[in-house]
Amino acid sequence: MTDLKIQLKAVEKAFGKNHVLNGVDLDVPKGASTVIIGGSGSGKSVMLKCILGLIHPDRGSILVDGREVTHLGAKDRDETLRKFGMLFQSAALFDSLPVWENVAFGLIQGRRMDRKDAYKTAVEKLEAVGLNEDVGRRFPAELSGGMQKRVGLARAIAANPEIIFFDEPTTGLDPIMADVINDLIVKTVKDIGATALSITHDMASVRKIADYVAMIYKGKIVWSGPIDKLDNSGNEYVDQFINGRADGPITDEAVKEALGKTA
Repeated sequence: MTDLKIQLKAVEKAFGKNHVLNGVDLDVPKGASTVIIGGSGSGKSVMLKCILGLIHPDRGSILVDGREVTHLGAKDRDETLRKFGMLFQSAALFDSLPVWENVAFGLIQGRRMDRKDAYKTAVEKLEAVGLNEDVGRRFPAELSGGMQKRVGLARAIAANPEIIFFDEPTTGLDPIMADVINDLIVKTVKDIGATALSITHDMASVRKIADYVAMIYKGKIVWSGPIDKLDNSGNEYVDQFINGRADGPITDEAVKEALGKTA
């Protein structure tokens, strides 16, 4: 795969005796949407935090636009972080700020944009996700969960980032609103020409937003490929996960571990 935006090579991370990442290799192509699937505790969130520099990996290499980012100084790290936008699982809005200021928070605080210009940008981004200027004057507590997700998405794209992370973007939403959010993700990513990297348990979301899929299991990528190969991956872990079957290698090993702990 050529023209990679992000590349992880043999990335490892442990917390004491808990080895969360055990040699992750991942290629994220530029301008495409890559989705990471895997069960709870498989290492998805830790991997994203390593890419962002919030956690330092114990070993391995992480490249963004071909540049090693695991040992950057503060100034270079801030420069790299400007490439990223993120939609958090819970939207993570500031309750004390009006919606428009939530959207423009990074522009005002991080980029020192004039508040008048930041307001204009915030309204534009809210409109891009189907919300009007009136919503921008409200506070997060006045919005439904689906509207809060839209605001979170508007904030993620406020600075027209090169890379957007989506952390469980449809969690807590009903199926209809989840599909609305999935459609908005596809549209907004395409409109700004960003590279997207998502983590999710929601297979409906995977099928809607992904160009490429990778599965992480016990801290390793056990399969990766284009979305049209997902149903015929030939990988028993992937097959079990995407079909939601109780029987299979994932359950068997989890049960053995549980029995071992209680024996």
